[in-house]
Amino acid sequence: MTTSAVAILNTVAPFSSATAKESLDVALIFGSYEQAPVLFFQGDGVFQLIDQQSPEGISVKNFLKTFSAFEFYDIEDVYVCQQSLQVRNLTPQFHLENTVVLPRNEFIAKLNAHNIIFKF
Repeated sequence: MTTSAVAILNTVAPFSSATAKESLDVALIFGSYEQAPVLFFQGDGVFQLIDQQSPEGISVKNFLKTFSAFEFYDIEDVYVCQQSLQVRNLTPQFHLENTVVLPRNEFIAKLNAHNIIFKF
């Protein structure tokens, strides 16, 4: 069964390029049109959700603070691949409260339930 919501798959680290910020911008655009995108984080994309990051140390603006605006855009569904966390020795300490960690097979099944998937 597929869902009509748009899925946004984040696969890159937050400050390695503009890609992570662009995915966040796309999520907010869909949210502003009441499309309620569903966000997925896999691979190095899991680094985007890790709490207490200080990109100012590398002279980069911290766009991750924008995640706090999700509630105003009705962005509620955020999923993280458990295997991606384990491979990177990360514990699930996220700055988003509604983040759900899923085993890889469940993560992929939930992602593939969407008709539209944007990969960043």
